Amino acid sequence: MGAMQTTLQQVTPELRQWIVSQAQAGHQPDAVLAAMKASGWQEDVAIQAMEDTLTGFLAEQAKSAGLPPPVPVPEPDVAQSPVWLDGGDRRVQVLLSMRNPRVIVFGGLLTDEECDALIEFARPRLVRSETVQMDTGGSEVNIARTSSGMFFQREENPVCARIERRIAKLVNWPLENGEGLQVLHYTPGAEYQPHHDYFDPAKSGTPSIVARGGQRVGTVVMYLNSPEKGGGTVFPDVALEVSPVKGNAVFFSYDRPHPVTKTLHGGTPVIAGEKWVATKWLREGRFV
Repeated sequence: MGAMQTTLQQVTPELRQWIVSQAQAGHQPDAVLAAMKASGWQEDVAIQAMEDTLTGFLAEQAKSAGLPPPVPVPEPDVAQSPVWLDGGDRRVQVLLSMRNPRVIVFGGLLTDEECDALIEFARPRLVRSETVQMDTGGSEVNIARTSSGMFFQREENPVCARIERRIAKLVNWPLENGEGLQVLHYTPGAEYQPHHDYFDPAKSGTPSIVARGGQRVGTVVMYLNSPEKGGGTVFPDVALEVSPVKGNAVFFSYDRPHPVTKTLHGGTPVIAGEKWVATKWLREGRFV
């Protein structure tokens, strides 16, 4: 009888309005789900009702607030909560999956040998890191970013090409829509203060930047070593910190160039040891 009741539960307009009212009142999704289950709703039905209702509600809010419209973004296939994902040439663990913001921590994205190779390739080419100068489309040294770094061309060498193909497979995004890998080196005290990776539409230099492949819509930060202390990747809007463990990576996507995506992030200061990371930025279209 219970199984039949599961299939008969119908999501009514009244229920949808109640879900919206709970969101407007500031109640967390977990609390709303618990209330629905306590009222007799099956968990799978309740979750689907919440997702469908709140997606529409947020879209209407965004439209009325004049936010940029959302665009398609890279999306790993984690709908069924897998422990592993197929990276083509390598299985990669899913250590954490968050919906809002979309953040996924991958375990063992890179081998130790790949991490070491990227460091050695990058070391002789390191210069003081710069940030994009949004008013001109150029770049500049910024006190918010106290690391040294360098850029590889896309598929510049066999190691980069293998890693880039693996990422494209994992996040279901075309290889040609990615920028080349950037390697950064942080010594004790070095950090990258919280920032967004998308290009600010209000800045005059943005049109020239996005002409090369559209907006950035996703980021993969790969840890090439494990610092002794510090150096985590933090997401202040959701109080999340990802530990920098060698071979692991954190992926996050942002469907519009706006803080509503909750993808503000930064690299905390290295306290002891050093930190090496490789970053892959993903664009809307083909990056040239």
